[in-house]
Amino acid sequence: MGVSQFARSIAESPTLALNEQARLLREQGEPVVHLGVGEPLNRAPQAAIDKGTAALHGGKIKYSPTTGLASLKQAIIHYTEEHYGRTVAPRNVIVTSGAKQAIFNALFAILDAGDEVILLAPYWVSYPEMVKMCRAVPVVVSPEPGSLEPDVARVEAAVTSRTRAIVVNSPNNPSGMVYSPDFVGSIVRLCEERGIHAIMDDIYHKLVFDGVTAPSCYDYTRLETDQSHLIVVNGIAKTYGMTGFRIGWAIASREIVGAMSKIQSQTTSCVSSLCQVAAEGALLGPQDEVETLRRAMQHNRDVVVEELGKLPGVRVTKPKGTFYCLPDFSHYLKPGIAANSFELSMFLLNKARVVTVPGRDFGLEGHLRLSYAGSTVDVLEGMRRIRWALDASEPREIEIGGRTLVREWA
Repeated sequence: MGVSQFARSIAESPTLALNEQARLLREQGEPVVHLGVGEPLNRAPQAAIDKGTAALHGGKIKYSPTTGLASLKQAIIHYTEEHYGRTVAPRNVIVTSGAKQAIFNALFAILDAGDEVILLAPYWVSYPEMVKMCRAVPVVVSPEPGSLEPDVARVEAAVTSRTRAIVVNSPNNPSGMVYSPDFVGSIVRLCEERGIHAIMDDIYHKLVFDGVTAPSCYDYTRLETDQSHLIVVNGIAKTYGMTGFRIGWAIASREIVGAMSKIQSQTTSCVSSLCQVAAEGALLGPQDEVETLRRAMQHNRDVVVEELGKLPGVRVTKPKGTFYCLPDFSHYLKPGIAANSFELSMFLLNKARVVTVPGRDFGLEGHLRLSYAGSTVDVLEGMRRIRWALDASEPREIEIGGRTLVREWA
């Protein structure tokens, strides 16, 4: 009573729900290890803190223009020139309350009821629900069995007369894969040929490992920004570890930015001017802290991959970026443990007090997403508990938080 049928049809974010469950367990004194959260532990860059503090002391924290402060938009333009090799105008930039709002506003701006949006599995958990909230239809394209990389032929086969957009997230949450230049180029060309929007979620584009570079979609288009169907989304949350500031942006044609601006003006009005000033400090300040974070995540990536290699039956593709991996735990979907990835995730939380995220929420059943954004100590402890809970060759007893637990299956 009082809640619309449509509102009831929207699923809760599983990552936020698991975060809440882990928080409640910790409040009860349970020694929870969180391998589910996508949030680095690093401190915000000093340049961001200094600039934000100065603005706060100035005492004039007022509304900003709907599309963002002019000074921050110039910083984003500079960032785009430096990292993408693309020169854009202020009219092509809109600042949003996180990259998440940028993606939603872009979808809302381009979709009508019944339109279709192609999502590449594994996909970020919020994409399907965002599409549904726009009264449109998510069309999931899965990779070849055993692979985490999308296939261009499968994507092209999914395009219909109702297709309005393809969402590409590379480096990818949840798999950590960095899509090849050939794939990115093929998607850009496909979208241009068919008049489809390519929404490029680039929020992790600087968190890459082993000398890999995330391909820029701008390398594969000859169109000017105002004629292009590209919508490029980014933000400060992941690269700078500034998740709580909630600053993202989108770069698109003047027409799309104009539509997104109208949507934003009627919902959130504008983004916090204080947080925008801090974001400007991060973008224009020293960038050594970005490299420090990247190195820490690469180290943790190596640790988690090595630890997963000790667990019989688990298959893992080594991530090339982000701070996630998506191992295949199908071997452990068996009686006494779990029938699916959600049950397996709950099994690990209840038995070993380790938070993971079920793969079914990312479009790949049988997998679990593990985050290594936390400390190396937590990654090692989490993997120690997962091995104990799942591997019958491990000792049946384990000490967790000062308590001795006994595995209930042989």
